[in-house]
Amino acid sequence: MTLRSKFNSYLAKTSPFPLGFEVHRAMGSYLFDEHDRSYLDFISGIGVSNLGHQHPEILSAIHTQADKYLHTMVYGEHIQSPQILLAEKLLAHLHDSFEQVYFTSSGAESVDLALKLVKKHTGKDKIIACKNAYHGSTIGAASLMSDPGKTKPFGDLLSHIYHIEFNNIDSLGIIDEHTGAVVMEIIQAEAGVILPDPDFILALKQKCIEYNVLIVLDEIQSGMGRSGTLFAFSQFDIIPDILLLGKSLGGGLPLSACIASKELMYTLADHPPLIHMSTFGGHPLSCAAGLASLEVLTTSNLIEESKLKSKIFQAKLNHPSIATVRSTQGLWMAIELGNQDTVSKLVSICMENGLLVDWFLFNDTSIRIAPPLTISESELQEAADIIHKSLDIFAINNTIIIP
Repeated sequence: MTLRSKFNSYLAKTSPFPLGFEVHRAMGSYLFDEHDRSYLDFISGIGVSNLGHQHPEILSAIHTQADKYLHTMVYGEHIQSPQILLAEKLLAHLHDSFEQVYFTSSGAESVDLALKLVKKHTGKDKIIACKNAYHGSTIGAASLMSDPGKTKPFGDLLSHIYHIEFNNIDSLGIIDEHTGAVVMEIIQAEAGVILPDPDFILALKQKCIEYNVLIVLDEIQSGMGRSGTLFAFSQFDIIPDILLLGKSLGGGLPLSACIASKELMYTLADHPPLIHMSTFGGHPLSCAAGLASLEVLTTSNLIEESKLKSKIFQAKLNHPSIATVRSTQGLWMAIELGNQDTVSKLVSICMENGLLVDWFLFNDTSIRIAPPLTISESELQEAADIIHKSLDIFAINNTIIIP
């Protein structure tokens, strides 16, 4: 059997139509298939590979830590230097109200942890989330989704979840004294890279202060330089009570984090103790890779340069079938094509021409753009050329719908 046939036979599927890209190796901004053909990676593992593939500093940190020890005990019991050093460096780049880090293995796990923390600390069951937000696929994280098509197949999930519309001040009226927390992406990812309106953020803060409601910001996709600053919330007038990180935090290895004050975090440590455990949370190998990645991000000009690269790339996207480009300050954007059929076919055509792009869960008319921050200007030009060529190919074979 070929590797592809074994993939189809032995691995459970997330959809009937996986991308089916066979990875042979990876380097820098490129993935290579089984024929060693190169493909520009403009997905970055859904924002995981912020420093590209096989970054030497990350590889060195992994090798060094692997020679010392791997897993020794569940999170929080043994003193492990990679965890401590990474937590210390993260906190050094955050507001003083953030004092402790709880490391977990995935973004969804950090969301579940935050929900438990909120419920136990406040004694309130009512949680507010945003429509078209995605926080993960565990039972707790999935409960926050507004799309019944994504949750109904599993029956009843967590109760007392209510939804507001992102950037709609009028929808904030459901926040009241019974509300424990508002859980929100500071930039809506799967809705197609939607930035917050300053007036909405101000009104949200005022409501949460009025009713003593915690603010939980999900920066699992937007954090670690993806949006033009180390943490995206620093661009807006808001400081959350709980901050959630993941994806690129581990430098390519599984790692996420829930960060808050000591007072909040101690809620999970006592009365009773051990009410939240994570076997592989803060795995020493992941923390070593994460620390190396954070060192590169904070000691280089990559994040600042990503702002210029973002502008350069957007200037190159001048095809008439592109309706608009929604972008953060950094290398994270959505190319709006205005038509679902165009998007689904363009993803395939781009891959045939050597570029890996993707779509969004809750926006089927836009293409996801999230290349490594280390990408060069010549690689940006290569990607823009492929997108234009692919749109032309689609137009030849289809009646393209131009918004």
